[in-house]
Amino acid sequence: MTDLYQSQRAMRRMRKQAMDRGVIAILDVGSSKIACLVLRFDGADKFRGTEGVGSLAGQSSFRVIGAATTRSRGVAFGEIDAMQETERAIRTAVQGAQKMAGVRVDHVIACFAGARPRSYGLDGRIELADSIVSEDDVARALASCHVPDFGSDREVLHAQPVNFAIDHRTGLSDPRGQMGNSLAVDMHLLTVDTGAVQNLLYCIKRCDLELAGLASSAYVSGISALVEDEQELGSACIDLGGGSTGLSIFIKKHMIYADTVRIGGDHISQDISKGLKVPLNTAERIKTFYGGVMATGMDDREMIEIGGDTGDWEHDRRTVSRAELIGIMRPRVEEILEEVRVRLDASGFEHLPARQIVLTGGASQIPGLDLLAGKILGQQVRLGRPLRVQGLPQAATGPAFSSAVGLCLFAAHPQDEWWDFDIPADRYPARSLKRAVKWFRDNW
Repeated sequence: MTDLYQSQRAMRRMRKQAMDRGVIAILDVGSSKIACLVLRFDGADKFRGTEGVGSLAGQSSFRVIGAATTRSRGVAFGEIDAMQETERAIRTAVQGAQKMAGVRVDHVIACFAGARPRSYGLDGRIELADSIVSEDDVARALASCHVPDFGSDREVLHAQPVNFAIDHRTGLSDPRGQMGNSLAVDMHLLTVDTGAVQNLLYCIKRCDLELAGLASSAYVSGISALVEDEQELGSACIDLGGGSTGLSIFIKKHMIYADTVRIGGDHISQDISKGLKVPLNTAERIKTFYGGVMATGMDDREMIEIGGDTGDWEHDRRTVSRAELIGIMRPRVEEILEEVRVRLDASGFEHLPARQIVLTGGASQIPGLDLLAGKILGQQVRLGRPLRVQGLPQAATGPAFSSAVGLCLFAAHPQDEWWDFDIPADRYPARSLKRAVKWFRDNW
């Protein structure tokens, strides 16, 4: 393990220090934009909440005091492929947000969309030495989970207890202080490609910033775009970004599955650029102003004027019908939704009670997308905007900012993860667990 790689534990400590100082930055590293929000915490008031596991780390009220976005450079499929360009873009976004906030920020919490996430459901069970469940018992139960050998080229990004059972009582969110003979736990483990994560960590370090947390964009989008009932009853959030489409499934307010489709809104723009033979930025503008996926009889008559790239408007001027544009866009959108459906089927989504699907992200704003998604996915579909956050500028309240806003909520209300519990190394019953947690245990 290199010294560039920080443990999750060290990050959690750093996050707490930054919040005690009162200011932290949020960084959403996407394929089409990089967004930075600066948060001020009001006295970082730590109190134990009543929501069970997740409350242990403390909750804080905050407001956004600075915000900036810049066009993303050097990021493809949610992963960095040109280090210097991404570094420049991150610096631009952070400096813009700092300038608006009027403060300097050293610590950032980042989210990213790529790195081929993979979900695992784990379970463990222990007999209780004392009849009352203690924090040490929770740590032992987590340690009893058998972890699959997911390979040396992958890292654990999230490891969250999602359900506890004492004896035959299941569905408990926090077992501490309750009485029983045995304690069982269900966990959700999300792994990602090591290389993609290390590139991001290195890039943030090159920007002279300290990383105080890392999250999957699919996860934080779900936190901000799904309302409380949806998170409770079983819903999916589909985050249609520029370079990739994130998918997360929540039930009982916990994420139980996440995945990524490596196609997004940028691929739709590329199809328009090739189909109409126009530059990419013109294709992006045409998509934004005239795009759609559901054709009507009117669309044959609605003409869109487009120019070429010689600079001579009169010479280049031509028109296409909106129906023709929809004919270019729809196959790609259908491909994204079909891929999402395959992943939903694999996740066992049809067994959940509510099965609501929420579309968010910049590309979710294409007119008619919710109707088409309803047909392909065969479920109730609605468009989701991020929750309102105090101090957030109007320009940052749209679906494109779901992951950035979700990351703010993730920072202020962290859910308990494996590394929040003091699991002593000699207590690991499953040998495979040692392998899985080695990357953060080295820095304990």
